[in-house]
Amino acid sequence: MHQSSGRWQLGLFLSLLTAFLWGVLPVALKGILQDMDATTITWYRFTVAVLLMAIFLKNKKMMPDFRWLKQKKQSFLFALVGFGLAGNYLLYLMGLDLITPSAAQIVIQLAPLLLLIGGLVIFRERFNLFQWAGLFIFLTGLVLFFNHRLDSIFSSSSSYSWGLLLVFFAAITWAGYALAQKQLLLHYSSQQIMFIVYLVGALIFLPWIDFSAITNLTSLQLGLLLFCCLNTLVAYGSFAEALEHWEASRVSAVLAVTPLITMGCAAITQYYFPDYLQVEELNWLSIVGGLILVVGASLTALSRSKRN
Repeated sequence: MHQSSGRWQLGLFLSLLTAFLWGVLPVALKGILQDMDATTITWYRFTVAVLLMAIFLKNKKMMPDFRWLKQKKQSFLFALVGFGLAGNYLLYLMGLDLITPSAAQIVIQLAPLLLLIGGLVIFRERFNLFQWAGLFIFLTGLVLFFNHRLDSIFSSSSSYSWGLLLVFFAAITWAGYALAQKQLLLHYSSQQIMFIVYLVGALIFLPWIDFSAITNLTSLQLGLLLFCCLNTLVAYGSFAEALEHWEASRVSAVLAVTPLITMGCAAITQYYFPDYLQVEELNWLSIVGGLILVVGASLTALSRSKRN
C-alpha cells in the first residue's frame, strides 16, 4: 500500500495549487465557448497535454510499454479511463455552455463523492457515521445553493436543467475513470496512465474537430485556450504529486474549496469585465448552501472508510 512522504507542507501547497487551477478553469473555458465548440476545445487540451507528456516521458525514459494491448483486462481498463476522462471533459464543457461556471463547479463536486460510493460497491468499503453525515450535509448544501433555481431545474424544457444534467453525467464519467485508474496504478505510474489517457482522448475527438474555429478566436481567447491546455497538464500533475506527499483524504478535503474559488473568480471577472460572463445569482441561502456543501465534502473526505 502506498505511503505518503510526510512532507505535508508541500502536499498542502500542491493541493491548493490544484484547487486554484481547477477553480479558475471554468471561468476561462466560458470565454472560449463563445466562438469554439466543446469538442474542438477538448481536442486541443488533450493534444497539447499528450505532446508535452510525451516529451517528459521520453526524457525520463518512462514511455509506457504498449504490449499491454495484448492483455484484455488492461486494454479494457485503459479504454475505460480514456473514454471516461474524454467523456468527462466533453460533457462538462457542454454543460458549462448552458449554465454558469459557479453552478457547474458545484455540481461537479459530486464526482469525488461518487468515487467514494464506488469504493463502497467495488472495493467493499463501508462509510462510517461521520461520512454518512458528511454526505447528508453535502446534499443539503446542494439543495440550498440551487434554492432559487428549483423551478428551472425541474422544468424539462429548461436549458439550465439540461446543463446541470450534463455536468452530473460528467461527474459520473470522472468517477468511472478514477476507479479504473486506481486499478492501473498497480502496474503503471500516474504519468504513464495520463499520457495514454490524453492520447486516447485526442484520437477520439479528431474526426469531429473544426480546425477553422481557431481563426475566429481573439488574442485573448487564444491566450485562454493555451491556459486551459496547460491547466490540464499542471493541475493533474500537481494533484498526482500532492498524493505522493499527503494523505488522499486531506488532499480531497482541500479540493472541496474549489467551488468557492470559482465563485470568487467569477465575481471578480464579472465586476471588471461585465460582458465576459454571467454569474450565478446568489441569495443568502445559496451562499450558506455553498459553505455547507464544502463542509460536507470535507467531512466525508477526512473520515476514513471501514473495510468489510
